[in-house]
Amino acid sequence: MSSSKRARVSAVEAIRGISMMGVIGIHIGAEYLANPSPNIHLVALFDIGTRFSVPIFFFISAFGLFYGQSPSAPFSYRDFLVRRGRAVVIPYLVWSLFYLIHDAYAYGVGFPPLLSLPGILFFGNAKYQLYFMVILIWFYLLMPLWRMLLARMTLPLLAVILLVQIGFDYWSSFDTAFNLYVYGLPEGTLLRALLFYRLNYWVMHYVFIFLLGGYIALHFDAFRVLMARHTTRLYALGIVSLAALLAWYYKLILVDGYTPLEGIYTAHQLSPLGIFYTIGATLALFAFFTRLGTENALGRAFQVLGKHSYFIYLAHPVAITYLLMVIHGHGYVLTAPLALSMYAATLLLTLLGAVVVRKIGERAPMVNELTIGLKPKK
Repeated sequence: MSSSKRARVSAVEAIRGISMMGVIGIHIGAEYLANPSPNIHLVALFDIGTRFSVPIFFFISAFGLFYGQSPSAPFSYRDFLVRRGRAVVIPYLVWSLFYLIHDAYAYGVGFPPLLSLPGILFFGNAKYQLYFMVILIWFYLLMPLWRMLLARMTLPLLAVILLVQIGFDYWSSFDTAFNLYVYGLPEGTLLRALLFYRLNYWVMHYVFIFLLGGYIALHFDAFRVLMARHTTRLYALGIVSLAALLAWYYKLILVDGYTPLEGIYTAHQLSPLGIFYTIGATLALFAFFTRLGTENALGRAFQVLGKHSYFIYLAHPVAITYLLMVIHGHGYVLTAPLALSMYAATLLLTLLGAVVVRKIGERAPMVNELTIGLKPKK
């Protein structure tokens, strides 16, 4: 059955919207940590409660790729790469170039040497949010592998992959010997860059959540029944997983003496509790937005955010940059009220920008294709 014959899953669009909101929260939180005395509860909101945001985008991507499809059906790898290249690679290159030029002017750092551009683009270092697109491109390049795995996927095998994922992510994040080895490598060497920036392009950090998205897409009818029968339990799973990650964060700060920055760099999405929270949040949000639907104001609001989430994700650092310039230019420190106001302003400004760009794209379709990978309508 082709994907065009399957009913649209509105919950996925809503999840995309709330995840994009979480990404903005993470980046506002990073700026807020410059405050000498940040409120640890606001830090928890910005940087712990949002930790599902990046992994769940990989879940959504896989769901979209496999919903209504069969991994054993005929597949043109070349056509797939052409379509994905238009949707992701071209916008990635355009926005990378934009940020390199923009930041050279805005921060006075100058345009990087041309010989450094391949490394910048390979690792997604043109701006702090663009690494996600690099990982997504690697997921696309490995599409034949995911099709092969999902054609044979069972719940026990998925559970094994989860255990391997937890072990791998723990090793990458917390193994002292490995990290000392990486930091001990000579500056400027290729090996050091490949290992130091591993979070920017190693798909292995997110394989489980990607395959979970594909598996649920392939068995969506059964998953929908499960959600209807166990909605309360899925909500409870999301709440318990969040509570566990927050408890660890507060322990790190209040008991172990970590700074807020050290706390969020430890209780992150690749930690065992972070992976547990990603799974819990994913299933709980899917159940919540499925039940919420689109026939009410809240449901429609998240649909709007989801529809424009790609542009907001790409453009929100611009809003953050200039809002910070205004705040710091008036001699203010980013206090909790200012940080919350800055969050709201960033969301609203980029949403407005997304609407404007989409409207322009209706008259000049190439604008949408280059900026957000939206193929012009024929």
